[in-house]
Order: sequence, then structure tokens, then C-alpha cells
Amino acid sequence: MQDVARAAGVSPQTVSRVANGSDAVRPGTRRKVEEAMERLGYRPNYAARALKHGRFNDIGVVMFNMTSFGNSHIVDSIAAAADENDYAVTLQQIGTGPERTLEAAINHMKQLPVDGVIVVMEEKLSDFDTFRPPKELPVVILSEDPSNSCPTIDADQYGCSTAVVDYLLSKGHKTVYHIAGPSTSRAAISRVLGWRDSLTQLGLRVPQTYIGDWEADSGYQAGLSLARDPECTAIYAANDQMAYGAMLGLQSAGKRVPQDVSIVGVDDLLVGIVPRLTLTTMRMRFNDIGHEAFNMVKTMCEGGTVPVGVKTVVPCELIERSSVRDIS
Repeated sequence: MQDVARAAGVSPQTVSRVANGSDAVRPGTRRKVEEAMERLGYRPNYAARALKHGRFNDIGVVMFNMTSFGNSHIVDSIAAAADENDYAVTLQQIGTGPERTLEAAINHMKQLPVDGVIVVMEEKLSDFDTFRPPKELPVVILSEDPSNSCPTIDADQYGCSTAVVDYLLSKGHKTVYHIAGPSTSRAAISRVLGWRDSLTQLGLRVPQTYIGDWEADSGYQAGLSLARDPECTAIYAANDQMAYGAMLGLQSAGKRVPQDVSIVGVDDLLVGIVPRLTLTTMRMRFNDIGHEAFNMVKTMCEGGTVPVGVKTVVPCELIERSSVRDIS
């Protein structure tokens, strides 16, 4: 900084103001300082700035899986929000076995230069109800369930299912069959509960659940099986990949979609992948979730407060295409 100040003919304080983006520098002076920085190869020292300001301007993100559709979009939106606010993002994939706990993940993050942490909780960890974040490290959890120690936010997984059931019943279908995600998935469990509760509360028959693995092949196998059930006129699949696989399975068995069987998926992930897409789906607003999670943790990092013990959920959006037939 002293070298840049001498080269530009200004004080070190002026160099500091330019480096930190202060508006209290005349445009001509700013250009001289920036030209000197460029000539000398100067860049602000990350560690020194963190020591001075008490913050790293970096948010840690803990994930189970970095490649799934929902997770990749959430990370993308967190990174975009961080960039808009001059923050960086540090990613960590959660471990397996006995280390698969919130406490272990956060203890690891405490060793890294981060100001706060967002945990994308794909599975419900054993210490979710007992976990207490460190006082010096704010934590936000992406979970549909509220926590008494951390702010939480997620898509309305349960409400997504109730909306799909209501929609299909309004089209005249007597009940709704469900192709669920894996039983280890927190989202899949919530979607099953919403589907089952909706049918039960209306006194309707609850068909057998078909368990998939989020992949299209498991949906295809479920579609082949359901094609043999003459009472199956409506299917709700827990994600679009399984829904599309089920469509192909039904068609392979001689059934037509939607003339014989209606199908609704979740996520809206096939846009731009499947040409002439016909699948009706519930769109998860992953971008809104990621942005709001970042805003929550940033608020706490900068000394603000965010309520805990509150169920903060982002509603889904029905995207109607042509895979559902009105038979009423």
C-alpha cells in the first residue's frame, strides 16, 4: 500500500479507500491509484482485510450432493446472491458414517475462513433437534422443519403434494397413485405424507406407494407396473425424471398419456432437455430459496437477527402442460 501511495502521489489512506470501494475519492485521484495498482501488481490482502474488519466476506455451504438438479440450482442462486453482495462461497460435501452430523459439518467449517454457514439438509441428520450452532458462526439450515436454534427455509414439500392431489381430483380422478423418492430423502418423505394425508382426509382410497430412486429408470419400472392396474388414471411422481420415465413405461405397455393415464411431476427440470415437453409439473422455486437463505445468513453475519423456531417455506408453482386429462 505504501508503494502504491508513493507511485500515485497520494496518502496510504487514499489507497485504502480506493481498495475498499469508498466513494470518498475524486475520480481523477481514483484513476491514478488504480493505474499505480495495475503497474505494481497490487491486490488487497485477504487475510489482512479479514483481521481489520473482523469478517472474511465468505459463506460456507454444506451439501450432501452437489450434482442433483435442486442442489445445483440452490448453490447457483447462493453464489449469485453472494456475488451481488461482494461475498465468496466455500463448498463442503458432508461426510458419511458417524461423521454425518450437523455438529461434525459445522466443526469442520469453523476451521475455514467463513463468516456463516448454509446447510442444504437433503437427509434429516440425527442431531437436527439437539444441534446448537457456535455463537461465533451463524448457521442457516435448508429444511422444511423448523429448528429452535437455527433459522430454516425450504420449498413447501408437503404443500406441493396436497396441491397436486387437489389438482388431479379436480379433474375428475377418483384417487391418485404415487411414485415416491428414496426413503432416506427428507423431501421424498414430506411429499409422501402430503399425498397420503390429502387422500385420507377426503376418505379416498390410498393406493400402494411405488418407491423410486429419483432416476428415470425407476419411474419406467413403476409405469410398467401401474399400466396393469385398470383403476390407475392419475399418477403423481415425486420428481420429473421419474414422471417422464413413468410416461415411457406406460406407453411401452400400450397406455396413452393423458388419454388413459394423467401424470404430474415435481421440479420443472426437463425444460431445455426434453423437446416438445408435455409434462405438467410443480415448479420448485430453488432460486428464491437460495437467495433468501443467503440473505438470512448475511443478516446474522452483519449483526442482525433472524427468527428461529419458525417454519419458513417457499410455495411451489403449478406448471400446466398437457399430461393431465379432465375426466370429470
